[in-house]
Amino acid sequence: MQKENKKENELMEKIVSLCKRRGFIFQGSEIYGGMAGFYDYGPLGTLLKRNIEKSWIKQFVEFKENVYLIDTPILMHPRVWEASGHTAEFADPLVECKKCKNKFRADQLDSDKCPNDGETLGAISKFNLMLETKVGASEDTSIKTYLRPEEAQNIFIDFKNIVDSFSPKLPFGVAQIGKAFRNEITPRDFIYRLREFQIMEMEYFIHPDIAWEPIFDSFLAEQKDWLGSIGVDIEKLHPMEHPESGRAHYSKKTVDLEFEYPFGIKELTGLAHRGDFDLKKHEEFSGEKMGIMDEEKGERVVPHVIEPTISVDRAILALMVSAYREEIIGEDTRVYLKFPPHIAPYKACVSPLLKNKPELQTKAREVFSILKKEFGWITYDDNGNIGKRYRRQDEIGTPWCIVVDFDTLTDDTVTVRDRDTGTQERVKVIDLVSYIKEKLN
Repeated sequence: MQKENKKENELMEKIVSLCKRRGFIFQGSEIYGGMAGFYDYGPLGTLLKRNIEKSWIKQFVEFKENVYLIDTPILMHPRVWEASGHTAEFADPLVECKKCKNKFRADQLDSDKCPNDGETLGAISKFNLMLETKVGASEDTSIKTYLRPEEAQNIFIDFKNIVDSFSPKLPFGVAQIGKAFRNEITPRDFIYRLREFQIMEMEYFIHPDIAWEPIFDSFLAEQKDWLGSIGVDIEKLHPMEHPESGRAHYSKKTVDLEFEYPFGIKELTGLAHRGDFDLKKHEEFSGEKMGIMDEEKGERVVPHVIEPTISVDRAILALMVSAYREEIIGEDTRVYLKFPPHIAPYKACVSPLLKNKPELQTKAREVFSILKKEFGWITYDDNGNIGKRYRRQDEIGTPWCIVVDFDTLTDDTVTVRDRDTGTQERVKVIDLVSYIKEKLN
């Protein structure tokens, strides 16, 4: 067990190191010592994140009937959080060590002893997870509100506007990708538990009288299939249904897909039947009617809600764990990220065989321009020898390296090297676009 834990810890260290070294993810405010729970996405991490979000929209919004995409602010009227129950109940159990004064979540400790020094911990108190802020021109007139701890409430607040604007028929969905904030007591495990994070979420509104179980099960299967399509190892996914005692009081059913991270099996996606709790609470607090007309019965009904949700950051970490590969070649170790091509930050890298040959540089730039216009995220690399370039592109997950050599100048073919197998083949420049398109699909 200790050897296994050491191996898993080493994997996590390698992933964190690669992310910084190759420009995927940096510690937030690093030159000032950093801030726990905040990370910056570098150039490659931003592209990876963007590709994951585009894939999610394509799967859950773009090709769905009656699903609407919105984009809303992170600040809302403070009454929203009163209605939803967050102001009073959104808290974690907090304990403090009497000796070292460090604070911990009580529900994540194995005993009542401090994990740092073994001293007895103090009494459990509630710690509200919402981050406060003020809105207004002066201290006297400003109002206290919170950075949103979840996106769902924005969607519920806009429910009436969408019904009035688009007259949708049940069932229909409202989806959003955006930031959420939680003042975690102990942010940890790299980008797994953060104070600022990105959520992809949908509220799917259904008639209260229909059989909801098939819809719920369909979303659960779709979440798993989508994770597999972006490169997450589905063999490491495990559904975990919350017992009644572990669910929110308004939830009829909640199932997480958990993933085998190096630091343990932890939640990756969530799926919950939230009933009509949120819409009815906002109807009560705001005075606005939050229902929709049932044309068959000729009466207004308040829909029930099924909510599939996933953290972008946790998906990226699960993908990095799934994609990381090491291969022993002679006395060297080749590291590569086995991203699906449509998710990889760069689709291909173009290089001249030799940097100091102007004729190769000119031709390589011509090939690069052709592919750049067609695919956008193509990179050019002439730094170091060709072997080092291959290793560099392997580490960032670029599917194909395209090399212009002296044969290219006579027969207009290039060498295309496959990231995963290392095999090479000659392809005519005129066929490169169709070659890559076929492999991307």
